[in-house]
Amino acid sequence: MYNGMLHAHSGLRWLVLIFLVIAIIKSFAGWFGKKDYNKSDNLIALLLLSFTHTQMIIGVVLYFISEKVVAIGDAMKDSVLRFWAMEHGVTMLIAIALITIGRVKSKKATESVYKFKKGAIFYTIAFILILWAGLIKPTLVGGGMF
Repeated sequence: MYNGMLHAHSGLRWLVLIFLVIAIIKSFAGWFGKKDYNKSDNLIALLLLSFTHTQMIIGVVLYFISEKVVAIGDAMKDSVLRFWAMEHGVTMLIAIALITIGRVKSKKATESVYKFKKGAIFYTIAFILILWAGLIKPTLVGGGMF
């Protein structure tokens, strides 16, 4: 079960990143190009939100069944275990919160330019956090991509 969940979590990461990049590009293009916010922009944001929350659910399940997360006290002494036990999850939760806030704020904005602006800002910050905690840091601590 653990390996299957880990592979699902790892594979879904790419969908999250693809939709996040698309949402960022569309947001900046709409913001600076003064375009109208249409159904495709809304659909991209909705799919991004759905994939991100699904990724979070799988991640939480993995957190509780993982062998890497044994005891928080022991993990704080080892940088690799600390990353997987605390840093990865907390950073990703912040990124998911930013994506959710970006979606809500862009949906509630009345003018298209503000819809795109809110999405661009929140999605870009979330993207940086996800790159750090999901791709760069795992490689640096020697944990690899899984």
